[in-house]
Amino acid sequence: MRHHFHRSALWLWSGFLAATVAAAFLPTSGDAAHAAAGVPFLSHQALYNLSLAKSRGSTSLDSARGRILYKFSGSTCEGYTSDFRQVSEMDNGEGKTTLSDMQSTSWEDAEGRTYRFKIMTRMNDDDQSEVDGVAERTGDKITVKLKRPSTKTFTVDGKAVFPTEQIQRIIAAAKEGKSMLELTVYDGADNGEKVYNTFSVIGKPIRGEATRSSPDPSTTHSQMKTLTRWPVTVSYYERDAARTGGEQIPNYSMSFELFEDGVSRALVLDYNDFVISGTMDKFDVSDVRSARPCK
Repeated sequence: MRHHFHRSALWLWSGFLAATVAAAFLPTSGDAAHAAAGVPFLSHQALYNLSLAKSRGSTSLDSARGRILYKFSGSTCEGYTSDFRQVSEMDNGEGKTTLSDMQSTSWEDAEGRTYRFKIMTRMNDDDQSEVDGVAERTGDKITVKLKRPSTKTFTVDGKAVFPTEQIQRIIAAAKEGKSMLELTVYDGADNGEKVYNTFSVIGKPIRGEATRSSPDPSTTHSQMKTLTRWPVTVSYYERDAARTGGEQIPNYSMSFELFEDGVSRALVLDYNDFVISGTMDKFDVSDVRSARPCK
């Protein structure tokens, strides 16, 4: 099993969940502002059950199970804070089981200038690994200062976006009727030094009044059941990776249904060798601190 891919994608997915719920309230400009306007942001807590959907390629994976617990709160004045934990167990059918426990906290200001992130990951009985840093946008560059895994300062192309802006742009593109979107993303993944090119495919809108073949707590919730959502698949490509035969294979991809208020459901994480699905089990808006009004 490719622990490197697994750990990286866990962090990418935590960043994605953090971004989806914040995106609806981000200040935007021009056409994007018009497209993203409308449905207000919804703070919430969600629990997802994970299971093995498919095993293929060189990896023999017999079973997988786990849970993601995700909580979000914030506002355009305070910025957006997310807390995420994923615990998963994978069995290769030959007596080898991999247990992973990943916890992350991130904060991003509403204008996409500052992004703070901290992630702690443990695989089986290995020592805990930690990534801790802050990225700040100044002019045409982003300066990243890492505390862990080692003290380091470096710059990233200012065209890169942080996770919240990435999802905000997907929502705006979906409302404009676009089906594809390419973005460069920095989200502190892996060792805090990776930058990814992403390619998003946006499907046709699913109206709130449409018949639901697989309902869950989000589609039946009183604040959600009338909202439009879109099927979205985002593929991640390591920016500096070499191409094979002129075509670059994504490191991994993520699929989900994205509501217009930023909530996501029907998660699918494709690690190339195996695919993990995530079904929403619980959805709660009462146990999340409400954002204070802007002064």
